[in-house]
Amino acid sequence: MVLFIPGFMQRGDAWRPVAELLPERYPSTLLDHGQHTLEGRLREIAEAAAGAEEAARARSAARAQEAELARSAAEGAAAGRAGRTVLVGYSLGGRLGLRAALRDPGRYAGLVTVGATAGIDEAQTRSARADADDRLAAWIEAAPIEDVVGVWERQPLFADQSDKLIQEQRPGRLSHDPVSLAMLLRTAGQGVLEPVWYELLRLDLPVLAIAGARDEAYASAARRIAETAPHGRFAIVEEAGHAPQLQRPAEVARLLEEFLDSV
Repeated sequence: MVLFIPGFMQRGDAWRPVAELLPERYPSTLLDHGQHTLEGRLREIAEAAAGAEEAARARSAARAQEAELARSAAEGAAAGRAGRTVLVGYSLGGRLGLRAALRDPGRYAGLVTVGATAGIDEAQTRSARADADDRLAAWIEAAPIEDVVGVWERQPLFADQSDKLIQEQRPGRLSHDPVSLAMLLRTAGQGVLEPVWYELLRLDLPVLAIAGARDEAYASAARRIAETAPHGRFAIVEEAGHAPQLQRPAEVARLLEEFLDSV
């Protein structure tokens, strides 16, 4: 089974253009932060952690997200061979998939990240990012979802995406609850999560790190992931930026099929 994990402000259907191109021998599950219990668990954690240390809340929420991935993988394994689930995550979904694999590598057959990193190394930079994400989260939870989506779409990170592609993603983005988005940013943002670069050295799983050629920072991160993980490899998708799975789904599906065949 292939378990697809969406990025921030996405639904599981964002992975459909790639999943539908995979051969039938690779059944897929498109994990959705809303349709599964992930957001509900995050809400429960936030309520239970009222008045607690922010760092403790973030760690608890991160563990809940990893547990949700493990639960989904276990459900897939029940219908097939245990340990044959491959995690495929984009951006925030890649960060979650990476940590799930590190926490319980025996549950998975492989890991694919797209436009993802193993964390921000420098503590001061990470702290500044956490503060910025917290300010953004405060605005998100108080703003209409239309305003949130409008600001998100105008990020320089997505500047190379066509108007058509942005419009196609908009319904999924508008379907989100701003409060849940804010909580996800506070608990799985790059500033909150500790870097796991050194932990990659012990990850005894096949790993494929993919990035778009125009996404220079994440292309560099993909190379570093591949060079650090013992069984890592990387692939750069030409004519694509931060979302190669949306800009060139056929090429990403081809890379993914080759990886699946090898594991």
